[in-house]
Amino acid sequence: MRVLVVGGGGREHALVWKLSQSKLVKKIYAAPGNAGIAELAECADIAAHDLKGLADFAQTNGVDLTVVGPELPLTLGIVDEFEERGLRIFGPSKSAAQIEGSKVFAKEFMKRYHVPTASFRIFDSREEALQFARAADVPIVIKADGLAAGKGAVIPESSEEAERVIDDMMLRKVFQEAGSKIVIEHFLEGEELTVMALTDGEHVFPMLSSQDHKKIYDGDKGPNTGGMGAYAPTRVVSEGLMETIRQEILEPVIEGLNQE
Repeated sequence: MRVLVVGGGGREHALVWKLSQSKLVKKIYAAPGNAGIAELAECADIAAHDLKGLADFAQTNGVDLTVVGPELPLTLGIVDEFEERGLRIFGPSKSAAQIEGSKVFAKEFMKRYHVPTASFRIFDSREEALQFARAADVPIVIKADGLAAGKGAVIPESSEEAERVIDDMMLRKVFQEAGSKIVIEHFLEGEELTVMALTDGEHVFPMLSSQDHKKIYDGDKGPNTGGMGAYAPTRVVSEGLMETIRQEILEPVIEGLNQE
């Protein structure tokens, strides 16, 4: 099997590393890849957002399966592009990828399908967001609507900091159009963890729970990044909690995506 991995970060390096251990995989391509990936795969100088270029490459090189790492090409519709050409690809459609690409969509989706989530307000007006933040109890969570390389969620500890974050997103456009709308959430205290799952649209297969360390400095200090490291499994997930996650989050999300 010839496999193409789309992306060029640590996530894609891990995917390539694991795929290279499979006896079913005879050749691995990566686009664009990186120096570490190049030790395990043949890298092609094609940007992850160049959907046509990637599909052309897959057709020309007889790729049997494409695996997409980054969120951006998924939200742009890479799966739709490949499937229209009859190319096999692993990932959600453009429509389904909205749940990752838009926090506004995700929050409204969770509300529609009764998936537990922090209370929230959505703003496309800077003035209204500032007014709300000034009256809110801090800390609060402010999130840019669109993709921001893992840096679009900020937890201001004061009203002044909240105003600065809102201005950064909506006035100074530090995340460009990703910050045209924002979500302001109630801050929830406790352990944060991630549970990813595989699905065929009907069945759900949860993977190990993990914890992602996003802060740039030791001691959980500084701004969020796309991730400084992660480990799995975690100690905070019992069998009972995993079953709750399946029943109250994973299954309702899949059901909702199917309905929409």
